[in-house]
Amino acid sequence: MKKIVSLAVLTALVSACADLSTTSQPAGYGADGFGEETLVAAPAAEQSLNTDAYLLAPAPKYYIGTAYKVEDVQYIPVEDMSYNQTGVAGIIPTELNGTKTSNGETFDAGQLLATSKTLPLPTIARVTNLDNGQSVVVRVNNRGPFVNTRIMDLSPAAAQKIGLNGQGKVQVQVMVNESNAVKAATLGANTPAQPAVVAAPVVTETVAVATTPVETPAPVATGDYSVQVAAFYAEDSATTLANRMKTYGDAVVVNEGDMYKVRIINLDATQARGVIDALRNNEGMAPGLLKSGRWVNADSI
Repeated sequence: MKKIVSLAVLTALVSACADLSTTSQPAGYGADGFGEETLVAAPAAEQSLNTDAYLLAPAPKYYIGTAYKVEDVQYIPVEDMSYNQTGVAGIIPTELNGTKTSNGETFDAGQLLATSKTLPLPTIARVTNLDNGQSVVVRVNNRGPFVNTRIMDLSPAAAQKIGLNGQGKVQVQVMVNESNAVKAATLGANTPAQPAVVAAPVVTETVAVATTPVETPAPVATGDYSVQVAAFYAEDSATTLANRMKTYGDAVVVNEGDMYKVRIINLDATQARGVIDALRNNEGMAPGLLKSGRWVNADSI
């Protein structure tokens, strides 16, 4: 009788353990108020295959965009191959899977993707989790996050690669060669082929004309206008861009709060108009305009 009772008890215990082992915890959102996805590791068979071919594929368009504000902070998208910043990253909710990104792609939560407030779309960047040193290469193809507390949001697949389960401090660094490659692929794929045109020979007659050289005086930088080129959280990134922008005028770095803003200052209306047009045409930038320290429409002059 004792043996029979023992077997019955043992059977019940094994059954109870089996029930506990199959209990699952549902995935939910973090309690930090930002709505990031709490990751649950998927079986290997369910994970998407991420390849360089996907990361470097041409996009529907190469998108930079114009200046915009998030919670009264202005952001100016700009092509910045020296971009190397640290900050907080979050995770893009999987509910956005299948939606359109800012450059016309379809968001795939299973691919290695990310958002940025200012980088061109698409851009290739390396993201490193500063808590554990793990890195992942991502394709930045959407604007966001639209809060000032984070510099980037990662797709669930990218977050999982670096062990990010909610929000965490990361380093984001643009990969220059790869970013140039995906830009070239995108612009090449979206540029219609032009028919070959053979120009007819032109006969010209050279006529000697006496001219008097005219010396053009250098413009005096005393105007009320400033053109803002970009804004950064990292001072070194702002300084690097300001040095490159000195060909357009008196480029300086202005520290406001926790941001470093690159501006070309002391311009009159004509000079400001010329600088804005040059930055748009030569650099692919979307500059902002200030008059006497107040924001005005960049096309109002």
